[in-house]
Amino acid sequence: MDLGLSGKVALVTASSRGLGRGCALALSREGAKVVLCARDEARLSATAADLPGETLSIAADVTDPDVPASLVRAALDRFGGLDILVGNAGGPPPARALDVDEDALLQALNANLLTQIRLVQASLPHMRSAGWGRIVLLTSWGIKQPIPTLAYSNTARTGLWAWAKTAAQDLAGTGVTLNLVAPGPHATDRMKELGTTGRMGDAEDFGRIVAFLCSNSAAFVSGAALQVDGGASLGLL
Repeated sequence: MDLGLSGKVALVTASSRGLGRGCALALSREGAKVVLCARDEARLSATAADLPGETLSIAADVTDPDVPASLVRAALDRFGGLDILVGNAGGPPPARALDVDEDALLQALNANLLTQIRLVQASLPHMRSAGWGRIVLLTSWGIKQPIPTLAYSNTARTGLWAWAKTAAQDLAGTGVTLNLVAPGPHATDRMKELGTTGRMGDAEDFGRIVAFLCSNSAAFVSGAALQVDGGASLGLL
């Protein structure tokens, strides 16, 4: 199936490993030019070498308030446009809800809520002017079924879901879609750090799902939060 992404320019953050890498790989295989961003320059270079298409690698911390806009400028300078944003950032440490620390909560809100909003706001003018754009923000299945030991993540990412659901209404009819993807356990370093065991998804399979949401065929999918969790969450909504 041709997703119609050949020649499109995509920015994928936190893309040197895990789910971000899976997304970057899938988009590159569909013919997109990919701007990669991560803090670890060596991992970033290794990921860029694995992608079949044109890439631009930028070693930076996307949670720095100035970085999202600079990434968008770099995409425009190198490739002349920006069509796709896949927003991703590392998850916060574990905590129970009644044990949260205010400073740690603020860090989680910055990384997993405000950073994503900054990325969207920096990207949107170029997508709107082109009359076409795809925004996919990576969250967690915890926005549908809170994970008791991940209170920081639950709080920040659910806030992002509320913001994105609202923002998608403002984009109706513009040619730009805005969706969230809520992964359950996948075989990534993050899951190893959390001590997660059992059945897990594959990061490259996950990337192909994100690539479909970025396609021409998904033009009428907006304001959705798609669970990719192998049926792990039990809620009906």
